[in-house]
Order: sequence, then C-alpha cells, then structure tokens
Amino acid sequence: MADVARRAGVSTATVDRVLNRRPGVRPATVARVLQAAEALSYLPPDLAPHPALAQRPMRLVFLLPAGGNRFLALLGKMIAEAEALLAPFGVAARVEQVRSFDPALLARHLLRAGAEADGVAFMAIEHPAVREAVNQLAARGVPVVTLISDIGHAPRAAYIGLDNRAAGRLAGYLMARFLGRRPAKVAVIAGSLSYRAHQEREMGVLQLFDEQAPEIRIVAVREGHDEPAQNYRQTRMLLAGHPDLDGIYSVGGGAEGIGRALREARRDQAVVFIGHGLTPECRAMLIDGTMEAVITQNPRAALLDCARVFANLRAGRAALQDVEPARSEVLFRENLP
Repeated sequence: MADVARRAGVSTATVDRVLNRRPGVRPATVARVLQAAEALSYLPPDLAPHPALAQRPMRLVFLLPAGGNRFLALLGKMIAEAEALLAPFGVAARVEQVRSFDPALLARHLLRAGAEADGVAFMAIEHPAVREAVNQLAARGVPVVTLISDIGHAPRAAYIGLDNRAAGRLAGYLMARFLGRRPAKVAVIAGSLSYRAHQEREMGVLQLFDEQAPEIRIVAVREGHDEPAQNYRQTRMLLAGHPDLDGIYSVGGGAEGIGRALREARRDQAVVFIGHGLTPECRAMLIDGTMEAVITQNPRAALLDCARVFANLRAGRAALQDVEPARSEVLFRENLP
C-alpha cells in the first residue's frame, strides 16, 4: 500500500479507503489510486475492471495573476484556447485571473478551484496562507503544480518553470558584458519579492556581480507590481536620484513602463536595459534599441509540460516523467523570431 500511495501521490489512508470501497474520496483520486495499484499488480480482482479506470478529461484550473503583465496575459489566452492542444493528454483546462500579490485571496481561489477541479496549476506566492492551501489540497488528493514561480516547503506535485537563480545570473552576465569592465551603477525593478521567482532572480544577479563583476554596484531594488504605470514612476524616481545610472534589470513584467521613462529622459540609448518575457512591447523595444536583451521561455512548452505532469499523475507515473527542464532563451534585436 505504501508503494501504491507513493506512486499515486496520496496517503496510505486514501489507498486503504479506495481499495476497500469506502466513501469520501474524489473520483479523480480514486482513478489515480486504482491506476497505480493496477500498474503494481496490487489491484484486487473485484476492482478490475473498475469504472473509475475509464478515461475522461481531467479538469484543470490555471490560476494566473491579473494585472498588466503582458507575458502572463498571453499565457492565459493560450490556455483558454488550448482545447485541441491539450486533448491528447486527456485534460481540459480553464483559466481564472486572481488579483496580483494578494496571498489571502490566492489561497481562497486555490481551495475553491480544488473543490471543483481534478488538478490546479498556479503562479505561487511565498506566504503561509498559500502554503496551507496547498497542504489542504494535497491532503484531499488534489494535485497542485506551481508554474513560473515556485513555493517552498509545500507538497506541490511539480514545478514547471525556469531555474530563476540561473536566469538572474544570466541577466547579470549579460549586463556585465554590455557595460564592460568599469565601475557602474545598476538598479533592479521587480514585480514583487513575494514571488520566489523574483527573489531568486535578484539573488542570481547579485551573486554574479559579486563573483565576476565587483565593479558593478546595485544602487536600488524597487517593486513595480508588474504594472507599466508603476514601473514608469519607479524608473523616473531612479533616474532623478541617480542621473548617472548605467543599467536597469527588470525582473518581472511591465517593462514597457520602464522603456517609456527611459525614452522621455532621453536615456534609452545610454542605459543598458535587460528584462524578462517576450511580449509585443518588449519586441518593439528590442528593435528600437531601448532594450538590449530579453530572457524568455516558451509559454506553449510550459503549458504542455503542465498537461504532461497531470497526465503522468493520473496514470500513476512519476510527475516529471518525460518532462524536460525548462530552458531560457536570450533574444536580442538580431535574433528575434
């Protein structure tokens, strides 16, 4: 039973309830336990075949932050229109927008989605309320996948996204190469450091500068909540306080607000600007020279990897079987797709 529980991602108590036909277990969890038991030749004869083993679409809910992050908006649109793309994995998905940076609201959405769906994928916020919601869903046999930003010390089934510390180091490496070996001042504008992804990117760039470019100094770390208007105001204040600013690293979304402030101050060709997520706005800024580089990931690949994780769990396989680690891509004006 311990082997079945491990393979199905549930407790041994849940396995016991399913195999002894006791009530109180969600149909999707029943199917997952029975498939795991069947794979391990532990399925009692009176349960094989069982109607719960019949395949039906696994209902997934993707919880994404609402707001001005265009990359996340593009991902949400892709998920909403992905019925044909997801059908081969036996899953069906819908998207819910959650007000950004509100952990209590996100926790409520997680619990509500978990009561209706067979699995939940979401962009995590590091907060006890969110962690507790993931704990409750796992205890009820509802698998949870974190997307783009992970959460620590919570029983999520898998994380789909970049190694964000490595992405931050990559940004630092690019910044150092663009600036050259000279003393320089750089500012970091994050969406919110409540996102583990943004924390790790900031740590990565700081670590790279400390190791390889100690002449570069971080003069400020600001939060713009992925909103272009807030990023615009933060950049205006940074330029006023540091007229000799040499570089800006945008950790999150809303990069177009930073670009607007740089252009208005006529610093767009002087300040090295590196950001994340290829959006139409970032594409335009690469072309006109406002941005030097964009570190991005393939949203379609992320969606397919999520679907593959849930399909694996349903079949009783390891969550990340046949799932390749996410890869970052660096885009410049010269290699735009």
